[in-house]
Amino acid sequence: MNSRTPIYTERTECQDCFKCIRECPVKAIKVENACAAVIPELCIMCGHCVEICPNGAKHVRDDLTRARELLSSGRQVYASLAPSFVSEFPEISTTAVIRALKRLGFQGVSETALGAELVSGSVAKLLQDRTPRIIISTACPVVVNYIRKYNPQFTNCLMPHVSPVLAHCKLLRDTYGDSISIVFFSPCIGKKGEADQNPELLDMALTFEDMRRWMIEAGHSFEAGVGDSESFVPHSAQEGALYPVDGGMMAGIRANCGVIEADCMSFSGIRNIRNALAGLNETRLSYPVFLELMACDGGCVNGPKASQRQSTALKRCQIIGYARYPRTEIPRPVDAPTMRQLAPDPVPVREYSDKILSQMLQTIGKYTPDDELNCGGCGYDNCREFAKALIDGKAEKVMCVAYMRKLAQKKTNALMEKVPSAIVLVDEDIKIIECNLNFARILGPDVEKAFLSKPGLEGVFLREIAPFHSLFKTVLEKDEDLLNRDLRYKKSVLHVDIFSIEKQRVACGIFQDITKPTIHKEAMIQKAQEVIKKNLSTVQQIAYLLGENAAESEVLLNSIIHSITTPELE
Repeated sequence: MNSRTPIYTERTECQDCFKCIRECPVKAIKVENACAAVIPELCIMCGHCVEICPNGAKHVRDDLTRARELLSSGRQVYASLAPSFVSEFPEISTTAVIRALKRLGFQGVSETALGAELVSGSVAKLLQDRTPRIIISTACPVVVNYIRKYNPQFTNCLMPHVSPVLAHCKLLRDTYGDSISIVFFSPCIGKKGEADQNPELLDMALTFEDMRRWMIEAGHSFEAGVGDSESFVPHSAQEGALYPVDGGMMAGIRANCGVIEADCMSFSGIRNIRNALAGLNETRLSYPVFLELMACDGGCVNGPKASQRQSTALKRCQIIGYARYPRTEIPRPVDAPTMRQLAPDPVPVREYSDKILSQMLQTIGKYTPDDELNCGGCGYDNCREFAKALIDGKAEKVMCVAYMRKLAQKKTNALMEKVPSAIVLVDEDIKIIECNLNFARILGPDVEKAFLSKPGLEGVFLREIAPFHSLFKTVLEKDEDLLNRDLRYKKSVLHVDIFSIEKQRVACGIFQDITKPTIHKEAMIQKAQEVIKKNLSTVQQIAYLLGENAAESEVLLNSIIHSITTPELE
């Protein structure tokens, strides 16, 4: 684990499912030794991999210990509470939430929405300039990361003002002094990265999940308690409380400057944002366009660390019901702090020729376009994207399901072809799934001829060609293996092992004609090897007595084996 990385993988918990690759909107995952790890340089910190990992292998950096230490340091620490707390704690009163946080040791609790109102006033001022251009919100740090890394051509379109939480931190420090500390609570993982990048304003970001855990470990609850009701400091927010829902930021902006609907657009979800930005060009605009972009579908109320990521309509109703529109206080003053100029941080994109991609695809058994199934089992959208990931060292061949299936089949076929025993696999209907040539030879010339015209004899009922088919039925029905049995068949004696591979569904039979000379040879070899093994065991116990005699015995026995296994010259 990198303590500076908000999202990391616990290697011992990763189980080769590759779901994080399928779900990651920017494929910021590298598979190495069958472990899918986040690549910090490519990650936009949306946290989606954390949410969908079926084994819980993706973890979020735990900053709770640091938060406790901050509160015990003697400094005045204020909590900045994201407006999505309304939908996160719908059954808990605002007074109870404030009281609970103050019992943890916070000097005061303030609404992040106050910073949102400052940002709304500043954006409204920007839109009063009717110069055609694109203005992209900076409220969501994940979107800012996405723009800078994967759409760097829009970096200069990011609005020049800080996010609502940083604007709120500046407001609190202006009000209570620079010596205070601030901890932000929200359902967002990306805010941890924003706090890391702006420590002069925000000390750290915790999630609502962290808040609940902190309360439990401290033995506190959200009970309202007795006495006077608690209130937010320095005062309660109003229309800024709409920010956590899709379109909420636009509502505050329009209220401040009366811009028309066409001037503002809202898109949520990285894939929707990608589609919205495709082909967008300032030269085609006749008026300024403000884009409210939010990484989470439906807005911050569905952040990766929200207690539930459904009921978007209900959450929206809860947020709207809480927010207020103070007509007498609008328009807001233009007071949001400006941010440092952000530079593009593009992720390098390597281009590969068709020849290079074809060569890589051939290493996983894809020689023609028809072989490119584009099934998505590896996590990538198609086989060519997977090939690029292989070249980049982000993926491993074993991630291709079709390749592994073919590889397993080749190994099985080679084993069945080379092994001297006769092997057959049958299903619950005692139909042959597969068999080797030696099995067909045991059953006679007619079956051998059928095998040569239809290798494997797949689908043939065993009862039609072998009188001992009932043995397989017994093994499947009773789920009891039949091992080390001898069976007289025609003029031969067969050594038989029949066992289940899939309970009551697939059985395997291995047959050896022990009347053949080759079998006698194998038996002699086996006996000689057993003598060697026992002799060496004795050597370990009484080596000082046997000395060179043990080594001479081993050489002699090995020469016997060699003479048996060496083919005779014609």
